[in-house]
Amino acid sequence: LADHLCTSYLAGDPDIVKLLDSTRIHLLPSMNPDGWKISTDSGATDYLVGRSNANNVDLNRDFPDLDQIVYDGSLDNNHLMRMVKMKHRIQPETESVIKMIMDNPFVLSANMHGGDLVANYPYDESRGDSPTEYSESPDDRTFRTLASLYASNHPRMSNPSTPGCDSPLNEFAQHGGITNGAAWYSVGGGMQDFNYLASNDFEITLELGCDKYPTKDSLSQEWADNKASLVEYIWATHYGVKGMIRDAGTGLGVAGAEIHVRNITRTDRFNRMNADIKHDVTSARGGDYWRLLTPGEYEIIVQAEGYEPQAKLVEVSNEKHTEALRLDFALEPASVEEDINFADYNSFLRTWSTSKHFNRKRSQLVTF
Repeated sequence: LADHLCTSYLAGDPDIVKLLDSTRIHLLPSMNPDGWKISTDSGATDYLVGRSNANNVDLNRDFPDLDQIVYDGSLDNNHLMRMVKMKHRIQPETESVIKMIMDNPFVLSANMHGGDLVANYPYDESRGDSPTEYSESPDDRTFRTLASLYASNHPRMSNPSTPGCDSPLNEFAQHGGITNGAAWYSVGGGMQDFNYLASNDFEITLELGCDKYPTKDSLSQEWADNKASLVEYIWATHYGVKGMIRDAGTGLGVAGAEIHVRNITRTDRFNRMNADIKHDVTSARGGDYWRLLTPGEYEIIVQAEGYEPQAKLVEVSNEKHTEALRLDFALEPASVEEDINFADYNSFLRTWSTSKHFNRKRSQLVTF
């Protein structure tokens, strides 16, 4: 992937040039180099050998279990690390990756595994006692879209004629090559859900094949199979909306502002949806923000301590290989200092949605 992006950029491929000029891309070759060495030294014949690190810890069960904070009824729905009470000492690899996640304003990511052929999306951990229970996140529609994007661009992942790893019938392929993680099997302490609940990042898990140790002569075909999916998935970083949140007086960026989204897409000529997406993102250090969304009409509501809340309407279309819609906010200082948080954002939504702004004609929605 790195070679393809660099050589295509230098060759002047217009699509790749446009992608790299508008996207910061981070590649992590392996989170578990010790496990790779252990499995290689043992002949790479047993998929369980090398799954854990040198301390015999499965790193994809080692992250703070933020799902349980949500399932236990937390009022907060994002950036939950402040509520974590660790019951074990995390591994150095996990600690390093957590630092990378929290230090960088990632928008979209994927972690890659072997063992099956499917795009897996949150939540990964079951809400109840069932080990195979569909556990829907607030952004279920967006995650399904992202997983389907990868699977549909892969020649075998979503192909119903692709056999399963252990049987002639591939249940995943019969359903578009995607699965909710917990519906497959419940995983607590995984990196996928941690990204979503600890940061602004949306992450899915890609199972890239039945063979955990593909032979050298098969790698060129593996790359060919995943090339289009990887590039299209990176382009999905530009789904939804993005922009700057600034102080209206100084023009300086406002860090840590909370961006809440309400889906108001029309269901017919006279009616709209009225669905809050109960997962907020926050602006980065410079006041910039990104919010992944599927096509539709939305209210974007911004609140920050010391400022009056502000809401705007936007219509998202996600045109192919274009940047996200730009939607900026200039926040006015609050006249009375209040303790603002999204636990009571509904009172603001009710006030704003009954004002003249909510009933704008469709043609007046913000477009760019």
